[in-house]
Amino acid sequence: MDANDGFRELHRQECLRLLATVPVGRIVYTRQALPAVLPVNFSLDGDGAVLVRTSASSELVGAILGALVAFEADEVDAATHSGWSVVVMGTATVVTDAAEHTRLLRTGPRSWAPAPREVFVRIDPELVTGRELVGGRSLYGVHFPT
Repeated sequence: MDANDGFRELHRQECLRLLATVPVGRIVYTRQALPAVLPVNFSLDGDGAVLVRTSASSELVGAILGALVAFEADEVDAATHSGWSVVVMGTATVVTDAAEHTRLLRTGPRSWAPAPREVFVRIDPELVTGRELVGGRSLYGVHFPT
């Protein structure tokens, strides 16, 4: 990022703190050789992994299993022209350990569209990046009138 572009780069811990404040993000993956984006509710595990609870038979599970995916969440304020965006990139896996699955039933995300058989998808945070736009600055740090 250019120091004068109006954005501030966020450090990993800032990114994870911000992610924990919003309930919905987007998984970016490949579907039939094309980019696909799916909004999902999620939570973070203690190690910063993104957790998604979904139907065991969902197309999403089949498409992302073992794949490198991106996960993005953000918050914007159109009135103040400010906000942030965080991207987590990592490998997506289905939690198969019974004890881990039981723990996530208690502590993990609740599905907004419950299914009879659900699994937890974990995206390990191999790369975490983020940026924040501070209200109303232009490309060159000049403030816009409000």
